[in-house]
Amino acid sequence: MPDRLFLAVRPPAAVVADLAAYVEPRRDSDPALRWAHPEHWHLTLAFLGGVDDDRCDRLVEYLEFVAAGSEPFHVELAGAGSFPHPDAARALWLGVGQGAAELGHLATRCRTAAGRAGIPVEGRRFQGHLTLARSNRGLHARRWLEVVSSFGPFGWRVADFVLIESELTRGGPRHRISRRFDLTGDERMLR
Repeated sequence: MPDRLFLAVRPPAAVVADLAAYVEPRRDSDPALRWAHPEHWHLTLAFLGGVDDDRCDRLVEYLEFVAAGSEPFHVELAGAGSFPHPDAARALWLGVGQGAAELGHLATRCRTAAGRAGIPVEGRRFQGHLTLARSNRGLHARRWLEVVSSFGPFGWRVADFVLIESELTRGGPRHRISRRFDLTGDERMLR
């Protein structure tokens, strides 16, 4: 069993490349920040923690219904934020502008599917975001929020979401896509 599973929307390679061009010159500018590797960039829909095989199989079945009943939509990364707040930020992120409602609806449906499969969803209220950097100490991030707000916007058509297995290692997390779910928008699946 992997250390943890999560559901996410991943940006396409072109968006990753464009965003990486903004981030790269800033990677060494503040030792308090650990910038995420571009291959780890995603919009988290739900954290699931460790999941046994039986529940994972049920989850996949429910997620197939979620995907089949969900229309593709456009999403745009714009604006910046931090968790828990700008004066003691442990995470610095790009927010979701256009497509936030659709992304939130998809996250709700994914979280409901997890609950039906008997898997508790970790985390609080859904906030669509792409984490760019983390700080162990809690960083005064107001200057960084201004910098990150100047990035983008970065947009794409969301046509799928993925189930990711994440293994925590000394060198950082390793992510592996376990399953991809294509959004097909079959209205019959919504009933």
